[in-house]
Formats: sequence, structure tokens, C-alpha cells
Amino acid sequence: MDAGAPLDPRAQIAATVGPPLWLLAEITYRCPLHCAFCYNPTDFAATNDELGTDDWLRVLREARAAGSVQCAFSGGEPLLRDDLAVLVAEARRLGFYTNLLTSGVGLTEARASALKAAGLDHIQLSFQDSTRELNDFLSHTRTFDLKQRVAATIKANGWPMVMNCVIHRLNIDYIENIIDMAVELGAEYLELANSQYYSWALLNRDHLLPSREQIERAERITNERRRRYGERIRIFFVVPDYYETRPKKCMNGWGSVFLTVTPDGTALPCHTAKMLPGMSFPNVRGMGVREIWYDSPGFNRFRGDGWMQEPCRTCPEKEKDRGGCRCQAYLLAGDAAAVDPVCDKSPAHRKVLEAVERAQRPDVCAVREMPLIFRGPAESKRLIARSGKAVAP
Repeated sequence: MDAGAPLDPRAQIAATVGPPLWLLAEITYRCPLHCAFCYNPTDFAATNDELGTDDWLRVLREARAAGSVQCAFSGGEPLLRDDLAVLVAEARRLGFYTNLLTSGVGLTEARASALKAAGLDHIQLSFQDSTRELNDFLSHTRTFDLKQRVAATIKANGWPMVMNCVIHRLNIDYIENIIDMAVELGAEYLELANSQYYSWALLNRDHLLPSREQIERAERITNERRRRYGERIRIFFVVPDYYETRPKKCMNGWGSVFLTVTPDGTALPCHTAKMLPGMSFPNVRGMGVREIWYDSPGFNRFRGDGWMQEPCRTCPEKEKDRGGCRCQAYLLAGDAAAVDPVCDKSPAHRKVLEAVERAQRPDVCAVREMPLIFRGPAESKRLIARSGKAVAP
């Protein structure tokens, strides 16, 4: 090879970009729950052509060959897929560490036994609150008692259990009860992730964004419970972006670690990127995983720093946050290439400050004037119709 010849673009990318270590297999958008903070796209009802079993088996093989080592099966509710155990078994055979992210609905003793036999490594079980009333209100279903039984099933099968509870204005004042419940259920890990404001959560932001006082109290209580319970449980508490002055690195860097495959086969560098206008993302039906990861324009669009605008381009912190979240930049600044408005250097930072200022008011959202919008097919179709897009039959 001529020493003076330019490197092939793919070789340049491969030299700086590692493999897609973490595969998120969103195998369905179908879900029995109707959470008002769901991160699934608000137009999910337009997706009616789920990948079949053979396609998913091929995706698993291609992702493993490309270097993926961890696979999470998610949704919607992945237990609504009858072939879940088949997919888990193939992932285990290939050498993946496998996670199941579930509401618990559908995890019967028989399904648990099948997944155990298939080699599932661990389960993350979601709760909406520590009380039946609020858990069932927030999910718009009667699932609290079922989740308690599923937690016992997880422990009986010897799986390490991660309990996840999305935290927001409506449940943050009960955080001590949520932590205590997780300990009582035997969870090894508890994720208290404050809602991030995309998709359904963005529609309901005034209902969900806590006040500063609520967040500070929740952090104090979380730290007290960490001291009380010690090694019995590891507790992760994530502050909402809106209360930071610097953004988080988008998915640890756009197209650097995470690969999401949606129910219809669209491959994404993060689970919400499909919303970005003017972006073209490949589908695993027509392109292999390795080619998607290294060659597709969608995955390369925000790699490196050549795409950055000021103040990101010359910011000394750009390697730390990579400009923040591209979806948040689009939603709040109207430009996916803009600096994330969470950053106080952003010209659009005022929009974050305005939302935070509203959240300090106890009467920020009168229910009669602005009811919660619960995730569901009918509501999704109404939102699609309002946008003028086609609705799936």
C-alpha cells in the first residue's frame, strides 16, 4: 500500500470506533402497561411489522460477530413475544450476557422455567411505586400484586434482580418507601432513575418534573438509606438532566457503545434517535450489523467532533460530554447538531430554565386543565393523526 495514500473512510472509523458492545433488542412495542413516562416513541402505533424469529436470530449472530457482548431484551413488554426463550437461548449459545427488562406481566412459573433453561442471566423488574394505588395509577393497570409475585419468582430461580423505578414528581416524595420495598423484595440493585424528557415523558413534563426541593430531599434520603442498608443493596440515583449545568454524554458517545434494534428492524445509536428529522437509519433487513455500525451515515453523523457547532467545538469539556444528547438538542433547540440545552453555555438553555422554574410552583399542572397522557395504541394513533403521518391498520 502506498504510504502516502489516504486511509479508506471505513478504516479511519474502525480505527477510532470500538465494537457495539451493548445490544438493546427492542423485540416489540406491544405492552400491557400505559406508563405516562414511557420512552417508546409516541408514534409506536405506526409500527406493525415486527421482525420475525429468524431475523432476530440473524441479528444476534451478526451483532456477536461484530463484537457485542451484552444483550438486553426489551420492549414494550418482551414477554409478549412467544419466541423470547428461543432468542435468549441463541444469545446464550453465542456467548452474550443476557438481560430481560420487564414489567413482570407474563412471567409465569412456566415462562420463568423456560427462560432459566434457556440461560437467561438476569432480570430487571420495573415498579412504578411502592403502593398498589400509585403503582397501578401510573401504569394505568392493576399490576402491583403481580409484580410482588414476580419478584418472588425471580429470587426463587436464583437470578440476580435489579429493581427499576422511574422517579418523577408524582412518586419522588415516597422514595424511602420505594427503597425499603426493594430491600424487602431482595433486590441486589435498585435504579432510581429520574425521568428523562423524551417521547411520552415530554408530553407529560409539567406533571413529572420534580421541584428542586423534592430532588434535594430525595438525594438526602437515598444517601441515608445507603448508610442504613450498607452492602445489602446497591442504590443508583440519577438526577434529571434539567437540574444539571452540563449535559451527560449521549449513550456514552453517539455510536460508540450502544446499538439499538427496534421491533421493525431499524438500527439506532440510541433508543430515541428515530425522532431526528433528516436522519436516515438503516434496517437490519437490508444491511448487516457490522456494515450498519461502521458504514451507515446515521451512525457516523455525530461521531467525532467535526459536526459540532460553537460553543461545543472549542469547549475544553467536549471530550467529557460529547455535546450532550442529540435528541434533547433537537427537542429543545430545534437542531440535532446544537449544543444540548441542558448546558448553561447553550443559547437555548433558557428553555430548560423555564421548565425548571415552572416545576417550582405547587400548582404547575392542574389535572383538569392538563390531564396526564397515558401511553397506549389509541392515544398513539391520535398523536400520529395530529402529525399527519400514516397510521398502521
